[in-house]
Amino acid sequence: MNHYTLEDISNMPSRFKAHFINSCTGYKSCNLLATKDANENTNVAIFNSVIHIGSNPPMLGFILRPTTVPRNTYKNLKETGFFTVNQVHKDSIKDAHHTAAKYEANISEFDKTELKEEYLDDFQSPYVQNSPIKLGCKYVNEYHIKENDTILVIGAIQHIYLDKGIMHPDGWIQLDKAKTVAGIGLDGYALPVLLDRFQYAKPDQETIPLKHQSE
Repeated sequence: MNHYTLEDISNMPSRFKAHFINSCTGYKSCNLLATKDANENTNVAIFNSVIHIGSNPPMLGFILRPTTVPRNTYKNLKETGFFTVNQVHKDSIKDAHHTAAKYEANISEFDKTELKEEYLDDFQSPYVQNSPIKLGCKYVNEYHIKENDTILVIGAIQHIYLDKGIMHPDGWIQLDKAKTVAGIGLDGYALPVLLDRFQYAKPDQETIPLKHQSE
């Protein structure tokens, strides 16, 4: 097994180090965050940092890089208070990746890709049409992470839309049936396959597989 010390990592070329550190922590969620500003300009951008915050009330969070340069997603959600989170379908990875390109605020990534806007139930921000799992969120709060000048943005989940046939009776969503991808580092995309599910773990009790209930 290769070993890298902090000194080794610190001496790596910048781009190499970014790939190395971004991929060594494992698969990440892969979502398109869509917003609209006060002038009706839309924006959609790929994020690999969306995380579960809590179920009651339902909340999620994502990490925003330093605002030393324009961040259109952040600007828009602060102006309007709303954003959507759309899981990336396997057929959209090329267009989803292109949304990382730095366009001016008045240029929508929807116009530069094959991604399509979709408006549901009068929600202020657009959803991504072919995403099989879409969440409409309201901005709640943010926390500055002083160690690297990033921001943890907290959103309250207001709406959830799911394709039919991917949710089980116990509320569990089988993501491999949705054909949504996971991210590897900054530019890799993978299609995970379910290996198994297990019952709630209790001390000194056998761990019972549940996969047969998920097929």
